[in-house]
Amino acid sequence: MTDQHIPDRDEALALVYKHIHDENLRRHSLSVEAVMRHFAVQDGDDPEKWGVIGLVHDLDWEEHPEEHCVYTRRWLQDAGWPEDYIHAVLSHAWGMCTDVEPVLRMEKVLYTIDELTGLITATALVRPSRSLHDLNAKSVKKKWKEKSFAAGANREVIAQGAEMIGMELSEVIDQTIQGMRSAARELGLDGTES
Repeated sequence: MTDQHIPDRDEALALVYKHIHDENLRRHSLSVEAVMRHFAVQDGDDPEKWGVIGLVHDLDWEEHPEEHCVYTRRWLQDAGWPEDYIHAVLSHAWGMCTDVEPVLRMEKVLYTIDELTGLITATALVRPSRSLHDLNAKSVKKKWKEKSFAAGANREVIAQGAEMIGMELSEVIDQTIQGMRSAARELGLDGTES
């Protein structure tokens, strides 16, 4: 194989629209993409690569939740995606659905922020503004302590991920909020939706 296929955002988005029909799950994919791009820029890495990996990470969740990541692997392989992209995508579910351990910083960030974007979204939605623009890490940490709030957001995974990437939890939350702000309108979290 001489020329390796490098997927772009349009290709990734087409896959998302093909396999994900639930609006909230699509918005989750966009959240993770935005945060991945943000961290890539912070790290001086490739935001396009990090972004498309974030965009497709939950590709099979809606259609095959009981076999999460199995179909995603197949679909991405069939589309000719590079193995390092596929490995990164699968690593987000390490210890939950896959045995693919996050090794690269990009993979560790994905593992960390996947669940966190859900907690941040839930926190923004219960605020009067329904906006990310006036949300801060302190507010998210307050909701973090309420175990029944956004109970699906696995706090252990988030905390373990923060440790993996060597960042304080508050800083990871702050950076994730900043990343999500860049897509606030697409996410319905810019205060204009009621």
